[in-house]
Amino acid sequence: MIRLNKREPPCTIVIKLGTSSIVHEETHQPLLSVLSSVVETVVQLRSHGHKVVLVSSGAIGMGLRTMGIAQRPKSLSTKQALAAVGQGRLIALFDNLFGQFDQRIAQVLITRGDISDRTRYLNAVNTFKELLSMGVIPIVNENDTISVSEIKFGDNDTLSAITSSMIHADYLFLLTDVDGLYTANPRKDPTARKIDVVTSVTDIRAEVSTSTLGSSLGTGGMETKLIAAEVATGAGVTTIIASSKVPGTIIDIIDYYNTLKSSSISSSGTASPIAKLANMDLDQVTSSLSLLRPPHTVFKPSLNPMRDLKAWTSHTLYPAGSVIIDSGAHRVLSRRESGGRLLPAGVIGVRGTFASGQAVRILIRSAIGESLSENTDTPARMSCSVSSASLMEEMALTSGAQTPIDDDAAVLAKAEDIEAADETDSWEVVEVGRGLANYNSAQISRVRGLNSSQIPKLLDYADTEYVVENITIRVPPL
Repeated sequence: MIRLNKREPPCTIVIKLGTSSIVHEETHQPLLSVLSSVVETVVQLRSHGHKVVLVSSGAIGMGLRTMGIAQRPKSLSTKQALAAVGQGRLIALFDNLFGQFDQRIAQVLITRGDISDRTRYLNAVNTFKELLSMGVIPIVNENDTISVSEIKFGDNDTLSAITSSMIHADYLFLLTDVDGLYTANPRKDPTARKIDVVTSVTDIRAEVSTSTLGSSLGTGGMETKLIAAEVATGAGVTTIIASSKVPGTIIDIIDYYNTLKSSSISSSGTASPIAKLANMDLDQVTSSLSLLRPPHTVFKPSLNPMRDLKAWTSHTLYPAGSVIIDSGAHRVLSRRESGGRLLPAGVIGVRGTFASGQAVRILIRSAIGESLSENTDTPARMSCSVSSASLMEEMALTSGAQTPIDDDAAVLAKAEDIEAADETDSWEVVEVGRGLANYNSAQISRVRGLNSSQIPKLLDYADTEYVVENITIRVPPL
């Protein structure tokens, strides 16, 4: 067994524990042996100087046992009531177990709505930081008692990924009833093969089956873990799927990667741990050092992680509407130097009703049955002309020049032309990113396709020349 190298810097670790690891699927009795092992592991990590956040499901499962209900109900109000009953029992159980080691804990219940406001989001981040600096272990769960479908994270896999992004964690451990990601369900398919290293969640989806839906008490499954891994690795967090049956493996895995990073850095000079782990040929280094690899699947972190504002915009906000852009604007926004800011000239449509400051989806459209890669010169002259205008305006702004349309009639005529062209039914849209609107939906609709110098003329004011900012493009141009 590998032991922690005391010379290694302490890590910030998020551990997600699912309902199936907390409550027995049939009897709904708490799995005390598993929970005790998790608590012992977390306390040991703390003794080594690591900061730990525990994301725990199980409130509804605990409520089922308390109320003597045999099966998870379908009614939202009943599930919310059971969560209210079970959450108190769950945190009391953790408090009892951690109390045996004199380890203080804190209960943190959140919904997506709680962190959709930037100020409240930053307050949550600061609270996490303060708790960790005090040596307290935050135990996080979604506030199921008040959550509704529009503001739910969907499952605690996603919540754990967003939490790891919020606190800039080094590791996210998704503990489950298997010891890694398999090509199929290993309990049903004897030919299932475990995948040790994943460099791209998108690419790996073609190799694995995610049909398993998890336990009857839980809401997740392997698909939700892939989604969580995509969110977390995009924020620079090394994500690991491991077995909840042997929680002590977490310590072995951290020691394993500390050893790999130390060896790699010492042989090639200093480098950031994220860059080293993302670039490392793990099999080759493991073989050269004769290391015993603990059973798990690792998802390598992104070399260019999204941090703070862009991660918040992309993953924690529920979009209130959509802004449709042309292919030229898409190309510009995909470049890092664009700053994630959209000029009105690149907008060709608005969907939904939203206010200034709310999150919006960024969509690009193409003719039905046509891929994005095919949508370069076609399907409509309007799209091409607006694309050219978008690029010309971007170039003009970069050079400090402006090409305003001074004639009011010309401005209105251009807006009417765009409106008429947008009434066709032969389009489909694809989400390529998200951002924060600087104007409301009606205002963006009025200035779309126009030079930003026309904003004051049409709206009677102009806070900024950009209609959407802090845009994160998830799907780059093909």
